Amino acid sequence: MSTDEQDDALFKALGHRARRRILDALKAGPRTTGMLCELMPELDRCTVMQHLKVLEEAALVVVERRGRERWNHLDALPIHGIHERWIGPYAAYAASLLSRLKRMSDGKAVETAMPVARDTEDTGSR
Repeated sequence: MSTDEQDDALFKALGHRARRRILDALKAGPRTTGMLCELMPELDRCTVMQHLKVLEEAALVVVERRGRERWNHLDALPIHGIHERWIGPYAAYAASLLSRLKRMSDGKAVETAMPVARDTEDTGSR
């Protein structure tokens, strides 16, 4: 799978609120599929399994089978990759723009706050 295809799978996986809820639950630690189903009673087991499959295809969930149980583990590395590729550089760019804007506004504030030199001496023209 190419990098673009991996990114597409990752964004698809993150694009649904039920999958984001599953990931949030897995942040606390591995959970069985049954545990995840209990956390989302509005979804049937088949739907939860479909969401887990999408998360697994995006490499966000690693499955470990223990007997009859299926333990789901969060793999946050793909999300870290998104941060490194997009969020970090865009945040740095935005911060530099804000910093430049602040310097510009501080410079204008200094210019307008400086008193204008006036001739205060009386020239005797009374």
